[in-house]
Amino acid sequence: MNKIYSFFKLKEHGTTIPKELIAGLTTFFAMVYIIIVNPSMLSITGMPHGAVFLATIFATVIGTLVMALFANVPYSLAPGMGLNAFFTFTVAGAMGFSWQEALAIVFICGLVNILITVTKVRKQIVKSIPVSLQHAIGGGIGLFIAYIGFKNAGWLEFTIDPGHWTQEFGTIFGDSSAVPAIVDFSQLAPVLAFIGIVITVILLLTKVKGAILIGILVTTIIGWPMGVTDFSGMDFSNLFAPFNEIGTTFFAAFDGMGTLFSGGASKILLSLLAIFAFSLSDTFDTIGTFIGTGLKSGIFKQEDLDAIENSKGFKTKMEKALFADAIATSIGALLGTSNTTTYVESAAGIEAGGKTGLTSFFTAMFFLLCIFIYPITTVIPSAATAPALIIVGVMMASSFKDIKWDEFEEAVPAFFTALLMAITYNISTGIAFGFIFFVIVKLAKKKVKDIHPILLGSTILFVIYYILMALYGAGIF
Repeated sequence: MNKIYSFFKLKEHGTTIPKELIAGLTTFFAMVYIIIVNPSMLSITGMPHGAVFLATIFATVIGTLVMALFANVPYSLAPGMGLNAFFTFTVAGAMGFSWQEALAIVFICGLVNILITVTKVRKQIVKSIPVSLQHAIGGGIGLFIAYIGFKNAGWLEFTIDPGHWTQEFGTIFGDSSAVPAIVDFSQLAPVLAFIGIVITVILLLTKVKGAILIGILVTTIIGWPMGVTDFSGMDFSNLFAPFNEIGTTFFAAFDGMGTLFSGGASKILLSLLAIFAFSLSDTFDTIGTFIGTGLKSGIFKQEDLDAIENSKGFKTKMEKALFADAIATSIGALLGTSNTTTYVESAAGIEAGGKTGLTSFFTAMFFLLCIFIYPITTVIPSAATAPALIIVGVMMASSFKDIKWDEFEEAVPAFFTALLMAITYNISTGIAFGFIFFVIVKLAKKKVKDIHPILLGSTILFVIYYILMALYGAGIF
């Protein structure tokens, strides 16, 4: 017991083991929904559902333990919402990478984040992206996740002019004549999703711990008499079935590495853009979480924030926490999941009194116990998980409040960043157009000095990418 107090410096932080236990349990309930949502999303790429379930848990446990034991701060990690959507719908979807190659991209992203954490490169990256675009990226990802939730809920239908349909590779593509609309709710699945959103919103408003998870489970149960949830597939005799699948994703990133850069110039450029987009989102998401929750609670001090730009190595808690976050991404990729990142839901545990890594340690142990609930997760319908995506999107949209929308110069790039992420179903597209319009605005205002070289270089890469894709689409190469 004394060793625990000594290792985590509980007395110095004015806390106790019971307090840290309660805080750890609070954080667990706030973010445990990820073990249901992440496998559901990544399995769309063809990844085995059971393998992703275990990879999600193992990546969460390992990443959170590193944060607990190395950085000694009450933050927990798991595959990130938004990042898993980018993995599924952009990298393995629009960009055409296999899920193995997508894992390889995530692994490299982790290595890049480790590099920028131990060097002063992070100073330049932090300074290169305007604050308004950082907020627009965060809010835009929220809109994108919510849009995925609306689709999974079955709320949307699209009217496409049959005269403009084209057929290619077994997929029907419609043009701008497609008109979205809300369904008539004659089917029960969309109705169940609506019920789930109402339940989750009420639980959150009344500050019920674990509101999102409870919302998923209650909605699943309600869906049973409605005929949407089918419990006949829940088989506890296959409790350890995911372990038969984990070998499929374990180290599959190395298989993807073999083909990632072997498809010519266009594929190499795509790979670099995906790595850049992953690293960008992951870096600012983590730093934003630390700044937004750590300074206010006293977990971090101003010297920790200054260290992001000025120091080298691991002199402060934040430096150690950033390093733990970067390591977790690569570890998660090797296990078989998208970027593992620091969860803003950790704020729930901090608010409950968590002050040290012991909070994170307890959270990791609770996640480890979740291995034994896999049969339950297999029967949860998308109509029950869709509300969680929509609610997470609502929470992430809070980033928009820090954008000066009444200043046209700032509003233009922020608007294109956020809107295009959602309507194009592609996070990197939003980032690209945000960068492009930022450069256009600054050039028009003759404020060239406001354009950081890194941002300018990134914009040029995006423009080259779109030119190459246009030439490819025209059959020129």
